[in-house]
Amino acid sequence: MNRYLPQSAAAGALTVAAIAFATIAGAWIFQDLGYPPCDLCYEQRYAYYVGVPLAALAFAVAKAGAPRTIVIAGLIALALIFAANAILAGYHSGVEAGLWPGPTACTGSLADQPKGNLLEQLQTIKVVRCDAVSLRVFGLSLANWNILISAALAALAARAAFSSR
Repeated sequence: MNRYLPQSAAAGALTVAAIAFATIAGAWIFQDLGYPPCDLCYEQRYAYYVGVPLAALAFAVAKAGAPRTIVIAGLIALALIFAANAILAGYHSGVEAGLWPGPTACTGSLADQPKGNLLEQLQTIKVVRCDAVSLRVFGLSLANWNILISAALAALAARAAFSSR
């Protein structure tokens, strides 16, 4: 059995890196256009902050002829990261739809807020609500889109890992 990977693993890693980078870049663009992210949006970005460099690394080591176990481990890690992110985005979508409560940091009541001069706090703190959709693209919220994109990235990474066995 050949211990080195075919080009499909490298191509899969590069595809994941490119799509993940385009996705996080799109999130930054929407933020610059005046659509600030909520706490759950920020949490969903972590998968991209880890996934883009990991996918690029998996591509580089696959192209360099690294042993297949190293590249497959990276691809499986990518699949797990983006599968978990799809679940988090599903949770966020449920919060937006009112199916369940979200975290109190972005959906809580005023009773949960810190004590002190409330007027000063209200002038300086802007809470972006997790249960309010600020932007829809083709009828879907950004959390809805993240379910689809993260699931697709997980599937691409898993396919690259398991087709390389």
